[in-house]
Amino acid sequence: MANHKSSEKRIRRNESRNEVVRSRLRSIRTFCKSVEAAISEGNKEQALAAFKLAESNLMKGVRKGAIKLGTAARRTSRLSAKIKSL
Repeated sequence: MANHKSSEKRIRRNESRNEVVRSRLRSIRTFCKSVEAAISEGNKEQALAAFKLAESNLMKGVRKGAIKLGTAARRTSRLSAKIKSL
C-alpha cells in the first residue's frame, strides 16, 4: 500500500499507462496476424498492403514506447522475408 501522495499518483499513472500500452500491443498483434493470414492464403498483393499497415503500426508502437526498436525491426524483417518467399 502506498504511504505517500506521490506514490499513490504513480500507481494511478502506471495503471493508465499500462492500459494504453496493452491496447497498442493488441493492435500491433492484430495487424501482424492480418499479414500472416494473407501469406497463408498465398495472396501477395493483399499481404503487401497489410504489411504496409503493420509496419507503420509497429513503428508507431516504438515511438509511443510500447515496444523496443529491435523488436519492431525483427518482426518487420521476418514478415518481409515471408512475403518475399511467396
